[in-house]
Amino acid sequence: MRKANQEITDPKTLEAILQKATIVRLAMIDNGMPYLLPFNFGYSENCIYIHSAPAGKKIEVLRQNPQVCFEVEDETATVKGDIACRWSTMYRSEIGFGNVEIVTGFDEKQQALDIIMQQHGAPANMEFDPKEVEFIVVLKLKIDSMTGKQSSNWNRLREVQ
Repeated sequence: MRKANQEITDPKTLEAILQKATIVRLAMIDNGMPYLLPFNFGYSENCIYIHSAPAGKKIEVLRQNPQVCFEVEDETATVKGDIACRWSTMYRSEIGFGNVEIVTGFDEKQQALDIIMQQHGAPANMEFDPKEVEFIVVLKLKIDSMTGKQSSNWNRLREVQ
């Protein structure tokens, strides 16, 4: 990373960003071209879970190549300045790499859906309609590596808020 002072290396901080975020952007390769989509997700134990319809372009692309890059961000804010070049952005984000697999077992799908729901504020152990669980596809992204970055003004501005 070019700006080493902005790199997030603390595993607990990286984990906290994943636990707090609600949208993940997943970059896939479709016939040699990037294909990027945003998703609601849930995070647990070094895995990102995404729900999907059983058919569509992303499923086709992931079956051809399960390797992906992902991006999430923590709080972001525009910091206004008195002149144009003094405006900036406060942010924390991370980018990572991994492989996606399709979850097939009913119990694992239900557990993954529960993880997704909890990520968005639902209580644990919600009841799911078994027909819905059977129909839906759950994608499990096993994270191989990730790096984080925060704006140079992150700590200073967080103290002011």
